[in-house]
Amino acid sequence: MRQHPPANSIFGRRLHALRLAAGLAQDRLGVLLDLDEGTASARMSRYENGVHEPPTGFVGKLAEHFGVPVAYFYCEDDDLAEVVAAFPHLDRKRKVALLSLIRDA
Repeated sequence: MRQHPPANSIFGRRLHALRLAAGLAQDRLGVLLDLDEGTASARMSRYENGVHEPPTGFVGKLAEHFGVPVAYFYCEDDDLAEVVAAFPHLDRKRKVALLSLIRDA
Protein backbone atom coordinates (compact mmCIF):
# COMPACT_ATOMS: atom_id res chain seq x y z
CA MET A 1 0.00 0.00 0.00
CA ARG A 2 1.43 3.37 -1.05
CA GLN A 3 1.81 5.93 1.74
CA HIS A 4 1.32 9.60 1.09
CA PRO A 5 2.95 12.40 3.07
CA PRO A 6 0.81 13.70 5.92
CA ALA A 7 -0.92 17.01 5.31
CA ASN A 8 1.15 18.66 8.05
CA SER A 9 4.43 17.85 6.29
CA ILE A 10 4.68 20.68 3.82
CA PHE A 11 8.23 19.74 2.92
CA GLY A 12 7.26 16.12 2.34
CA ARG A 13 4.22 17.02 0.26
CA ARG A 14 6.24 19.30 -2.01
CA LEU A 15 9.09 16.78 -2.37
CA HIS A 16 6.63 13.98 -3.13
CA ALA A 17 4.89 16.03 -5.83
CA LEU A 18 8.16 17.06 -7.50
CA ARG A 19 9.49 13.52 -7.46
CA LEU A 20 6.32 12.09 -8.99
CA ALA A 21 6.18 14.83 -11.63
CA ALA A 22 9.75 13.90 -12.58
CA GLY A 23 8.80 10.22 -12.79
CA LEU A 24 11.43 9.16 -10.28
CA ALA A 25 11.28 6.41 -7.70
CA GLN A 26 12.44 7.34 -4.22
CA ASP A 27 15.56 5.21 -4.41
CA ARG A 28 16.51 6.59 -7.84
CA LEU A 29 16.17 10.19 -6.66
CA GLY A 30 18.23 9.47 -3.56
CA VAL A 31 21.01 7.85 -5.57
CA LEU A 32 21.01 10.74 -8.06
CA LEU A 33 21.62 13.03 -5.08
CA ASP A 34 24.50 10.93 -3.73
CA LEU A 35 22.68 8.95 -1.04
CA ASP A 36 23.90 5.41 -0.44
CA GLU A 37 22.02 3.01 -2.72
CA GLY A 38 21.15 0.73 0.20
CA THR A 39 19.45 3.43 2.25
CA ALA A 40 18.27 5.91 -0.40
CA SER A 41 14.68 4.68 -0.60
CA ALA A 42 14.19 4.59 3.17
CA ARG A 43 15.69 8.04 3.66
CA MET A 44 13.62 9.60 0.88
CA SER A 45 10.50 7.93 2.28
CA ARG A 46 11.21 9.40 5.72
CA TYR A 47 11.66 12.87 4.22
CA GLU A 48 8.44 12.61 2.21
CA ASN A 49 6.45 11.28 5.15
CA GLY A 50 7.67 13.94 7.54
CA VAL A 51 9.43 11.46 9.82
CA HIS A 52 12.77 13.21 9.38
CA GLU A 53 13.82 16.61 8.10
CA PRO A 54 16.74 16.40 5.66
CA PRO A 55 19.94 18.33 6.34
CA THR A 56 20.10 21.82 4.85
CA GLY A 57 22.77 20.80 2.35
CA PHE A 58 20.60 17.99 1.05
CA VAL A 59 17.62 20.35 0.65
CA GLY A 60 19.92 22.51 -1.48
CA LYS A 61 20.71 19.50 -3.67
CA LEU A 62 17.00 18.76 -4.04
CA ALA A 63 16.27 22.36 -4.97
CA GLU A 64 19.04 22.41 -7.56
CA HIS A 65 17.96 19.07 -9.01
CA PHE A 66 14.34 20.20 -9.44
CA GLY A 67 15.17 23.78 -10.43
CA VAL A 68 13.31 25.42 -7.56
CA PRO A 69 14.50 27.69 -4.74
CA VAL A 70 14.95 26.08 -1.32
CA ALA A 71 12.09 28.28 -0.05
CA TYR A 72 9.69 26.37 -2.30
CA PHE A 73 9.85 23.38 0.04
CA TYR A 74 8.76 25.44 3.03
CA CYS A 75 5.99 27.68 1.64
CA GLU A 76 2.81 26.99 3.56
CA ASP A 77 0.61 28.59 0.90
CA ASP A 78 0.35 26.66 -2.37
CA ASP A 79 -0.06 29.82 -4.46
CA LEU A 80 3.04 31.34 -2.92
CA ALA A 81 4.95 28.12 -3.55
CA GLU A 82 3.97 28.33 -7.20
CA VAL A 83 5.26 31.92 -7.42
CA VAL A 84 8.49 30.98 -5.64
CA ALA A 85 9.06 28.05 -8.01
CA ALA A 86 8.38 30.14 -11.12
CA PHE A 87 10.24 33.32 -10.16
CA PRO A 88 13.79 32.18 -11.06
CA HIS A 89 12.58 31.16 -14.52
CA LEU A 90 11.06 34.55 -15.38
CA ASP A 91 12.96 36.95 -17.58
CA ARG A 92 14.08 40.25 -16.04
CA LYS A 93 11.12 42.22 -17.44
CA ARG A 94 8.59 39.86 -15.88
CA LYS A 95 10.45 39.80 -12.56
CA VAL A 96 10.38 43.61 -12.42
CA ALA A 97 6.67 43.65 -13.31
CA LEU A 98 5.83 41.08 -10.65
CA LEU A 99 7.86 42.89 -8.00
CA SER A 100 6.20 46.17 -8.94
CA LEU A 101 2.77 44.59 -8.59
CA ILE A 102 3.68 43.16 -5.19
CA ARG A 103 5.13 46.45 -3.93
CA ASP A 104 2.02 48.35 -5.03
CA ALA A 105 -0.29 45.99 -3.15
